[in-house]
Amino acid sequence: FKANAKKYEEEYKAADQALIDNRRKAKADGGFYVPPQPKVALVIRILGTIGVSPKAKKVMRLFRLRQLHNATFVRLNEATIRMLRLIEPYVTYGYPTRQTIEKLVYKRGFAKLNKQRIPIADNSVIQEGLGEYGINCTADLIHEIVTVGPSFKQANNFLWPFKLNNPKGGFSSKTKMLHYLEGGEAGARAEEINKFVKKML
Repeated sequence: FKANAKKYEEEYKAADQALIDNRRKAKADGGFYVPPQPKVALVIRILGTIGVSPKAKKVMRLFRLRQLHNATFVRLNEATIRMLRLIEPYVTYGYPTRQTIEKLVYKRGFAKLNKQRIPIADNSVIQEGLGEYGINCTADLIHEIVTVGPSFKQANNFLWPFKLNNPKGGFSSKTKMLHYLEGGEAGARAEEINKFVKKML
Protein backbone atom coordinates (compact mmCIF):
# COMPACT_ATOMS: atom_id res chain seq x y z
CA PHE A 1 0.00 0.00 0.00
CA LYS A 2 2.86 2.35 0.89
CA ALA A 3 4.44 1.76 -2.52
CA ASN A 4 1.17 2.73 -4.20
CA ALA A 5 0.84 5.88 -2.08
CA LYS A 6 4.42 6.88 -2.98
CA LYS A 7 3.79 6.19 -6.68
CA TYR A 8 0.67 8.39 -6.63
CA GLU A 9 2.51 11.13 -4.74
CA GLU A 10 5.14 11.22 -7.49
CA GLU A 11 2.45 11.20 -10.18
CA TYR A 12 0.62 14.14 -8.51
CA LYS A 13 3.90 16.08 -8.13
CA ALA A 14 4.71 15.55 -11.81
CA ALA A 15 1.22 16.73 -12.85
CA ASP A 16 1.52 19.85 -10.65
CA GLN A 17 4.96 20.59 -12.09
CA ALA A 18 3.72 20.10 -15.68
CA LEU A 19 0.97 22.65 -15.01
CA ILE A 20 3.52 25.20 -13.72
CA ASP A 21 5.88 24.51 -16.66
CA ASN A 22 3.09 24.88 -19.23
CA ARG A 23 1.95 28.19 -17.69
CA ARG A 24 5.53 29.51 -17.70
CA LYS A 25 6.12 28.40 -21.28
CA ALA A 26 2.88 30.02 -22.46
CA LYS A 27 3.80 33.26 -20.67
CA ALA A 28 7.30 33.25 -22.20
CA ASP A 29 5.75 32.70 -25.65
CA GLY A 30 3.36 35.59 -25.03
CA GLY A 31 0.30 33.36 -24.98
CA PHE A 32 -2.08 31.82 -22.44
CA TYR A 33 -2.14 28.29 -21.11
CA VAL A 34 -5.59 26.77 -21.00
CA PRO A 35 -5.59 23.95 -18.43
CA PRO A 36 -7.50 20.76 -19.29
CA GLN A 37 -11.22 20.74 -18.46
CA PRO A 38 -11.98 19.35 -14.97
CA LYS A 39 -13.31 15.78 -15.05
CA VAL A 40 -15.03 15.68 -11.67
CA ALA A 41 -17.34 17.99 -9.71
CA LEU A 42 -18.23 18.04 -6.04
CA VAL A 43 -21.95 18.73 -5.62
CA ILE A 44 -23.47 19.83 -2.29
CA ARG A 45 -27.19 20.07 -1.61
CA ILE A 46 -27.98 23.38 0.10
CA LEU A 47 -31.79 23.44 -0.01
CA GLY A 48 -34.42 21.07 1.37
CA THR A 49 -37.25 19.39 -0.51
CA ILE A 50 -39.95 22.06 -0.41
CA GLY A 51 -40.85 23.34 -3.86
CA VAL A 52 -38.43 21.05 -5.72
CA SER A 53 -39.72 20.08 -9.17
CA PRO A 54 -40.17 16.34 -9.85
CA LYS A 55 -37.49 16.47 -12.56
CA ALA A 56 -34.96 18.07 -10.20
CA LYS A 57 -35.89 15.56 -7.47
CA LYS A 58 -35.13 12.72 -9.88
CA VAL A 59 -31.71 14.18 -10.76
CA MET A 60 -30.85 14.69 -7.08
CA ARG A 61 -31.79 11.07 -6.37
CA LEU A 62 -29.58 10.00 -9.26
CA PHE A 63 -26.70 12.02 -7.76
CA ARG A 64 -27.58 10.55 -4.30
CA LEU A 65 -28.26 13.99 -2.81
CA ARG A 66 -31.27 12.94 -0.76
CA GLN A 67 -30.62 15.13 2.29
CA LEU A 68 -29.61 18.68 3.05
CA HIS A 69 -25.79 19.14 3.15
CA ASN A 70 -25.17 15.80 1.41
CA ALA A 71 -22.19 15.97 -0.96
CA THR A 72 -21.17 13.60 -3.76
CA PHE A 73 -18.69 13.47 -6.63
CA VAL A 74 -20.05 13.61 -10.18
CA ARG A 75 -18.11 12.72 -13.32
CA LEU A 76 -18.40 15.66 -15.72
CA ASN A 77 -19.68 15.05 -19.24
CA GLU A 78 -22.33 16.68 -21.44
CA ALA A 79 -25.20 14.76 -19.82
CA THR A 80 -24.19 15.42 -16.19
CA ILE A 81 -23.47 19.10 -16.90
CA ARG A 82 -27.03 19.41 -18.27
CA MET A 83 -28.38 17.69 -15.14
CA LEU A 84 -26.38 19.99 -12.87
CA ARG A 85 -27.88 23.03 -14.60
CA LEU A 86 -31.33 21.62 -13.89
CA ILE A 87 -30.68 21.37 -10.13
CA GLU A 88 -28.64 24.59 -9.79
CA PRO A 89 -31.21 26.35 -7.54
CA TYR A 90 -30.91 23.58 -4.91
CA VAL A 91 -27.19 22.79 -4.95
CA THR A 92 -23.80 24.37 -5.19
CA TYR A 93 -20.94 22.68 -7.04
CA GLY A 94 -17.43 23.16 -8.34
CA TYR A 95 -14.11 21.50 -9.03
CA PRO A 96 -12.51 19.90 -5.97
CA THR A 97 -8.74 19.92 -5.58
CA ARG A 98 -6.90 16.74 -4.69
CA GLN A 99 -6.50 18.08 -1.13
CA THR A 100 -10.28 18.60 -0.81
CA ILE A 101 -10.98 15.06 -2.04
CA GLU A 102 -8.43 13.67 0.45
CA LYS A 103 -9.92 15.66 3.34
CA LEU A 104 -13.46 14.50 2.53
CA VAL A 105 -12.44 10.83 2.35
CA TYR A 106 -10.28 10.93 5.49
CA LYS A 107 -12.56 13.10 7.63
CA ARG A 108 -16.03 12.19 6.37
CA GLY A 109 -15.54 9.00 4.38
CA PHE A 110 -18.01 6.16 4.96
CA ALA A 111 -18.32 3.06 2.83
CA LYS A 112 -21.44 1.43 1.53
CA LEU A 113 -21.08 -2.30 2.19
CA ASN A 114 -24.10 -4.62 1.95
CA LYS A 115 -26.30 -1.49 2.01
CA GLN A 116 -24.81 -0.52 5.38
CA ARG A 117 -22.97 2.73 6.21
CA ILE A 118 -19.57 1.59 7.48
CA PRO A 119 -16.73 3.88 8.67
CA ILE A 120 -13.56 3.50 6.60
CA ALA A 121 -11.53 2.61 9.69
CA ASP A 122 -8.89 0.63 7.80
CA ASN A 123 -8.01 -0.63 4.34
CA SER A 124 -9.79 -3.97 4.80
CA VAL A 125 -13.13 -2.16 4.31
CA ILE A 126 -11.91 -0.83 0.94
CA GLN A 127 -10.48 -4.23 -0.05
CA GLU A 128 -13.79 -5.92 0.66
CA GLY A 129 -15.80 -3.41 -1.37
CA LEU A 130 -13.43 -2.59 -4.23
CA GLY A 131 -10.62 -5.18 -4.21
CA GLU A 132 -11.89 -6.78 -7.44
CA TYR A 133 -11.26 -3.43 -9.21
CA GLY A 134 -7.67 -3.21 -7.95
CA ILE A 135 -8.63 -0.59 -5.32
CA ASN A 136 -7.25 -1.87 -2.01
CA CYS A 137 -6.43 1.14 0.16
CA THR A 138 -7.40 4.76 0.78
CA ALA A 139 -4.65 6.00 -1.55
CA ASP A 140 -6.08 3.82 -4.37
CA LEU A 141 -9.60 5.09 -3.68
CA ILE A 142 -8.56 8.76 -3.69
CA HIS A 143 -6.47 8.24 -6.86
CA GLU A 144 -9.46 6.69 -8.67
CA ILE A 145 -11.65 9.72 -7.80
CA VAL A 146 -8.96 12.36 -8.52
CA THR A 147 -8.02 10.92 -11.91
CA VAL A 148 -11.55 9.71 -12.78
CA GLY A 149 -10.06 6.29 -13.43
CA PRO A 150 -11.72 3.31 -15.18
CA SER A 151 -13.47 2.22 -11.95
CA PHE A 152 -14.60 5.72 -10.94
CA LYS A 153 -18.27 4.69 -10.94
CA GLN A 154 -17.67 1.75 -8.56
CA ALA A 155 -15.35 3.81 -6.32
CA ASN A 156 -17.83 6.69 -6.17
CA ASN A 157 -20.80 4.40 -5.41
CA PHE A 158 -18.74 2.68 -2.70
CA LEU A 159 -18.48 6.04 -0.91
CA TRP A 160 -21.60 6.86 1.08
CA PRO A 161 -22.73 10.46 0.33
CA PHE A 162 -20.71 12.78 2.58
CA LYS A 163 -22.70 14.34 5.41
CA LEU A 164 -21.44 17.89 5.88
CA ASN A 165 -22.19 20.49 8.57
CA ASN A 166 -24.04 23.74 8.10
CA PRO A 167 -21.25 26.13 6.96
CA LYS A 168 -19.54 28.12 9.71
CA GLY A 169 -21.37 31.42 9.93
CA GLY A 170 -24.39 29.75 8.28
CA PHE A 171 -26.19 30.84 5.13
CA SER A 172 -27.83 34.22 4.85
CA SER A 173 -31.53 33.66 4.15
CA LYS A 174 -31.36 36.67 1.80
CA THR A 175 -28.64 35.21 -0.41
CA LYS A 176 -29.19 31.46 -0.08
CA MET A 177 -31.66 31.32 -2.96
CA LEU A 178 -29.59 33.53 -5.25
CA HIS A 179 -27.12 32.17 -7.80
CA TYR A 180 -23.46 32.30 -6.76
CA LEU A 181 -22.73 34.80 -9.55
CA GLU A 182 -25.37 37.14 -8.09
CA GLY A 183 -23.76 37.02 -4.65
CA GLY A 184 -25.77 33.99 -3.53
CA GLU A 185 -24.89 30.42 -2.62
CA ALA A 186 -26.50 28.24 -5.31
CA GLY A 187 -25.06 27.03 -8.61
CA ALA A 188 -21.56 26.70 -10.04
CA ARG A 189 -18.67 28.19 -8.11
CA ALA A 190 -15.73 26.50 -9.94
CA GLU A 191 -12.58 26.34 -7.74
CA GLU A 192 -14.27 28.36 -4.96
CA ILE A 193 -16.02 25.14 -3.88
CA ASN A 194 -12.81 24.23 -2.01
CA LYS A 195 -13.04 27.21 0.36
CA PHE A 196 -16.76 26.51 0.84
CA VAL A 197 -16.20 22.84 1.80
CA LYS A 198 -13.61 23.86 4.40
CA LYS A 199 -16.41 25.71 6.24
CA MET A 200 -18.57 22.58 6.25
CA LEU A 201 -16.08 19.95 7.44
